[in-house]
Amino acid sequence: MGLSLALDSARSALLATSSQIATTARNTAGANDPGYSRKVVSLVSGPGGTTVVVTRASDAALFTRKLGAGSAAAESQALLDGLTALSKTVGDTSDAGSPAARLGALNAALQAAANRPDDAGLARTAVESARDLVSSLTSAAAAVHDVRAQADQGMVDSVARINDLLGQFDRANRAVMRGTASGQDVSDSLDDRDRILSQLSQEIGISVSDRPGGDMAIYTDSGVTLFDRGARTVSVTPTTAFSAGTVGAAVIVDGVPVTGATSPMRLASGRLAGLASLRDESAVTYENQLDAIAAALIDTFKESGAGGPKTGLFTAGASGALPASATGLASRIALNAAVDPTLGGDVTTLRDGGMNGSAYKANPGTDAAYATRLRGLVDGLATARSFTPGAPLNEVATLAGFAADSAGWLAATRKAASSDADYQNTLLGRATDALSNAVGVNGDDETAQMLQLQRAYTASAKILTMVDDLLKTLLTAIR
Repeated sequence: MGLSLALDSARSALLATSSQIATTARNTAGANDPGYSRKVVSLVSGPGGTTVVVTRASDAALFTRKLGAGSAAAESQALLDGLTALSKTVGDTSDAGSPAARLGALNAALQAAANRPDDAGLARTAVESARDLVSSLTSAAAAVHDVRAQADQGMVDSVARINDLLGQFDRANRAVMRGTASGQDVSDSLDDRDRILSQLSQEIGISVSDRPGGDMAIYTDSGVTLFDRGARTVSVTPTTAFSAGTVGAAVIVDGVPVTGATSPMRLASGRLAGLASLRDESAVTYENQLDAIAAALIDTFKESGAGGPKTGLFTAGASGALPASATGLASRIALNAAVDPTLGGDVTTLRDGGMNGSAYKANPGTDAAYATRLRGLVDGLATARSFTPGAPLNEVATLAGFAADSAGWLAATRKAASSDADYQNTLLGRATDALSNAVGVNGDDETAQMLQLQRAYTASAKILTMVDDLLKTLLTAIR
């Protein structure tokens, strides 16, 4: 081998080894970064000599799986958080503050009053039990409205986050395209782009498509374009206040509604989908059940008279007319002022009737032992009726039975959401681990690689020193 050839070989080896050492140090520094992918140095020989090319470890299938798992986990967690808030505020059948428990207390108080109709104290206890039931229903309805309002605000925040991430993705994507076109190392820009995609998938379910020149397009999991050579606009109109019957605004992506019952391309995953499901479905379903309980109470305790049936112990507003619709009754139900002692009412009207005037009085005289109306109210609570608040509790049941089923539905729905959240989080963890094992950095491997590269560098340096000494000797001999 000629000295010039040996010198060139040693110099090339030093260049390649120093590049590998720099890349190994770069990998070691990124070992604790979950968004960092291992960099690999390749030596490409060409007419102009050896070129150092840095590539990035990647696995498109595992990364796609991780994006999907992240979206599903975020959706289930958002739904679980909302249902947990509802269950804590409303309670269940064993909670003394729940509608089902309050209804049971009212039934017991009415039975006691029917056994001793002449005892005004027992009548007052029954009225107070009714007041507690009203408070429980209105508090539950308020809790539903709060949960829906929080979900709506969460959707607004999520939309803002999505738009911000799409802007970041645009910049990262342009950097990849510029670097690819000029032949530069774009591995760090690819890492940045993948980090943004991982964050974006938490907010909204996505799929991606690689394009020539390093370009990439993003679509929602329902097929609506989020990014294609530019970010698409994502918007939602905040709801100012939630009450019974309020319909939250749909999220619009590139002009297409992606949430709501009428959406032609509805989101299937992501935090946004979970919040929309909570706001527009689960919370509404529970509110409908509360309204059905309130409607049945008003109907059960109504008074009959010459002017037709009117509200009795429970009312739905200032007038005594029976409500035409159950919508919003849980938030409007109230104790009749005519029987409320705190408002100057007479508790004996619970026994005798007449809350709507003398024409509605059931007791034909002034008999303090009259118990017919009280027993009729107890029987009314025990009578099965048809409840149609919507699936899945369209059923025939007693008031107490339906209230218990409603609380049971909430508990079962929350349990199912909790199980799904655990499952999806487990899938996300495994997908993340699998991707990390495939493209992540192993600190021990990088340390071992560094030692080998240092030995190779030392050997190349010795060859270079030896060639230098031989050249000096040759020059000295020539002189």
